[in-house]
Amino acid sequence: MSGAQKPGQESRSMSAAVYGIMALISLYCIVPFFWVFLASFDKEPDQFLRWPDEFTLDNYINIFAQDNGALWIFNSFVIVGSATLIVVILAGIGGYALSRSTGWWKRPFLYTIILVRVVPPTALIVPLYTVLLEANAMISSMVRAVVPSEHVRSTMHIVGFIDGYLGITLVLAATQLPLALWIMKTFFDTVPNDYEEAAIMDGATMGQRIRKVLIPLALPGLGAAGLFAFIVAWGDFLMPLIFLSSNELQTLPLGLFRAYMRVNQLDYGFMTALAIIYTLPAVIAFGFARKFLVRTFSGGVKG
Repeated sequence: MSGAQKPGQESRSMSAAVYGIMALISLYCIVPFFWVFLASFDKEPDQFLRWPDEFTLDNYINIFAQDNGALWIFNSFVIVGSATLIVVILAGIGGYALSRSTGWWKRPFLYTIILVRVVPPTALIVPLYTVLLEANAMISSMVRAVVPSEHVRSTMHIVGFIDGYLGITLVLAATQLPLALWIMKTFFDTVPNDYEEAAIMDGATMGQRIRKVLIPLALPGLGAAGLFAFIVAWGDFLMPLIFLSSNELQTLPLGLFRAYMRVNQLDYGFMTALAIIYTLPAVIAFGFARKFLVRTFSGGVKG
């Protein structure tokens, strides 16, 4: 029949429809980011998408000049960076041990640790806060015994489990460690034992095998595990909200929340500029670690 479409024409029509729908969905998702970007440079931004009448950097300058933007950024990098470092080290060691061990306990242990990831964080808040409160009281008594009274508060901001760098760092590290362990265990499963056996035959010590063989081989997996840990911990809002109360320890998510909760008037310029700064580290981290991510989930080490 002359009116019937050929198979090739039907395929092209279907592809055009699929790409058209994908383009509309992509445009729908991009518009909020485009508004945030434009509003951050707008002299008088509002809640509607529009081209700025005058471009300015005042919104970014005000974050550091009038508010605690520099402190928020510093706190976020210290807390999230420390948590990511802990996750990478423990996941590398634990993933290697889980991959090379053959005990009956390995599979139950793996399912047990991933169960921590499945449980909603809100369900863990009360027991976790209770445990950390007891630990914080113990640390506080030790600090008061050795530190002058005028320096107790500043010291507790560093080593305290509640309202302290140490506590929130350990909480974020603990929440990201189960997934990182699974990533590293799966990655080391793809690394043949031949590399280590060759190093042993060459007379390499344990330290040399770790430094010259295992760490270079594990870099893609460590990069992927560190990337996931950093991005999720960087965007975590609930844990800092619960465990941090001092203004000196506020992180970027809390700063953005405080800006939104101001009672007088919403400063869209301030909020959007802060949102851009908040987004950049995760985007940059993904840009640096994406090759490790691809290598990790495409088969690890081959040959």
